[in-house]
Amino acid sequence: MRLILILACVFGFAGSTFAQTRLDDTPRTAVISAFGPELTALEAATSDKQAYAVGGATFTTGVLEGKPVVLFLSGMSMVNAAMTTQQALDRFKITRVVFSGIAGGVDPALDVGDVVVAEQWAQYLENAVGREVAPGRFEPPPGEPLADRLAPFGMMFPRGVVVTRTPGVMERRVWFPADPAMLATAREVAGQVTLKRCIADRCLVKPPRVVVGGNGVSGQSFVDNAQFRTWAYDAFGAKVLDMESAAVAQVAYVNGAPFIAFRSLSDLAGGDPGKNQARVFFQLASDNSAAVVRAFIAALP
Repeated sequence: MRLILILACVFGFAGSTFAQTRLDDTPRTAVISAFGPELTALEAATSDKQAYAVGGATFTTGVLEGKPVVLFLSGMSMVNAAMTTQQALDRFKITRVVFSGIAGGVDPALDVGDVVVAEQWAQYLENAVGREVAPGRFEPPPGEPLADRLAPFGMMFPRGVVVTRTPGVMERRVWFPADPAMLATAREVAGQVTLKRCIADRCLVKPPRVVVGGNGVSGQSFVDNAQFRTWAYDAFGAKVLDMESAAVAQVAYVNGAPFIAFRSLSDLAGGDPGKNQARVFFQLASDNSAAVVRAFIAALP
């Protein structure tokens, strides 16, 4: 009886707390970036701003390109991104989820400054680590639900992640989709945005472009390895690799929220000519992503 009373008190307190979680009732588009420089241009273009502090994160409501939005930083990497996205969905009335940020290019046809809008996202570090049965030869643990047709990287064997979108119904998924209607809007605006080619005294070799379609992958690692980049391209057909988008896509999927991510390439994830270029071009890439996102939001119904 005492345990029941204690649990009742705990859950009663939690229930009263969660009943007051909604901070704003205006339907809004969530616009997310991973770290400060990615969000700078979008915040500067937003009017009627009001900030809310929730669990260490700051959520800023306002109007961007004539549309009600809530802007916030996800924090870098997968857990931070999942946590803050769920906080936003719980605290605000979100109708769409949009991610704007930088990433590493995986597709050899792409270059720094290009903006990629992938059709679907997977987690490349969601895997089973196999046993070495001979020098350089690995086998996955028996009975592992490995992802079909996804080749391993050494000891790493890709598999899907289990999610529950409907109570009591578990499904294993490798890919989490971007919203088809939002992808269509992205295609409409792709050729209408002027992207930066130079920052300070450094210019890109080729004019950047917007590419809508294909696959993106995310994981907890900053990748600057040519061999791993080639594997991500061959195994997943990935155009782009980052540290947050697939986590946000998964949270949006479970919550039934339309999702899309815009990722501008700051580097080539190990395919750069010479040293990694992220420190040189991250602001240019951030600004290019923000420019496409502003045009996209302006075009939304």
